[in-house]
Amino acid sequence: MSGEPSAVLTLVYRRDCLLCDEMLAALRALERTQPLPPLQLRDVDEDPQLQRRYGLQVPVLLFQGALVCRYRLDVPELRRLLRQV
Repeated sequence: MSGEPSAVLTLVYRRDCLLCDEMLAALRALERTQPLPPLQLRDVDEDPQLQRRYGLQVPVLLFQGALVCRYRLDVPELRRLLRQV
């Protein structure tokens, strides 16, 4: 339905963060093998609420606002969550 929010992935990251770059690269690689929801990138340092919530615990991948994984992409968990949509 058009009134329902569409599924979205959110990567909470920090600039110059190797783990963040690795998770983004892993998501891009996965996207080449299967369709993924749109990906939003949110810089933890540009949002005080995200800074309070995640601080140094980035990268964080969220699916529709719920935690999928931290630090490394958990492909099985992401696939499990996507199947539920």
